Amino acid sequence: MADANHIHVDRALGFAIPGRSARGRVVRLGQVATDILSAHAYPRAIEALLAEALALGALIGSTLKDDAGQLTLQAQTDNGVVRLLVVDYRAGELRGYVDYDADQLAAAPAEPTLFALFGQGYLAITFDMATTGERYQGIVPLDGATLTEAAENYFVRSEQIPSLLRVGVQRVGGRIVAGGLFLQYLPEGEEGRERLHVRLDHPEWEHVAALGATMGADELADPTLPLENLVWRLFNEEAEVRVLAAIPLTRGCRCNPEHILSVIAKFPAEEQREMADEKGVIAVDCKFCSKIFPVRLDSLAA
Repeated sequence: MADANHIHVDRALGFAIPGRSARGRVVRLGQVATDILSAHAYPRAIEALLAEALALGALIGSTLKDDAGQLTLQAQTDNGVVRLLVVDYRAGELRGYVDYDADQLAAAPAEPTLFALFGQGYLAITFDMATTGERYQGIVPLDGATLTEAAENYFVRSEQIPSLLRVGVQRVGGRIVAGGLFLQYLPEGEEGRERLHVRLDHPEWEHVAALGATMGADELADPTLPLENLVWRLFNEEAEVRVLAAIPLTRGCRCNPEHILSVIAKFPAEEQREMADEKGVIAVDCKFCSKIFPVRLDSLAA
């Protein structure tokens, strides 16, 4: 998406509203979403679901202060159409994958609901802090009409942080564009992991959330509309809005021959031989980028 109509994509923009004790993020994915989705021939419903999840991953992940930290968003069920959805974010790099039952999907409506895709599923959001080695995880049911609503419920239930999430996904020129807005109420003392139990009906938060709720999905996913303009449209009457430096977003599957070789080398020699074919080659399939990496037994021995 290099043409003039698609220049405002693949960025995350943070901002703060000091007078309202609130912070926010806006993101938009263009080529990054295209690259991730094109690794698999996903049907339209699965493609839209993963695009939404990628936008959520970028929104939540880009709030990490630990540059080496990782955010993982995982939605799973035992007997639904979608068996597993995984998105993770690290230092501006995104990757994602969906495992689904094609036969069950064919029997579902053309535009299936979240319940039709997952049934009684759950959403897990995990923060891995590389600098401190700490790990935080919250798990909530996949309630709501969309994955975005389920993620919003996570912050209210698990983190006790009043939050608003909005995501829009649309096709532009035959390609998927996904955009999102993330707002949080962070009164004094909310910067650390020790969360204060704040009232969800605080007037400052009610004001911010009411403005955020006016943002349409079409605006979020409009690749011709600068992210800075979205923030201005919502909060131009505030006394102060601090806009942070934008974070470029890229596709970042971390599979490579060296990494895969090091992982396979940790298995006992007998298990390595069981994994290999008759030619002595272990074929390692990366689910994220849909590439197969051949590892020869003699290279492991060396």
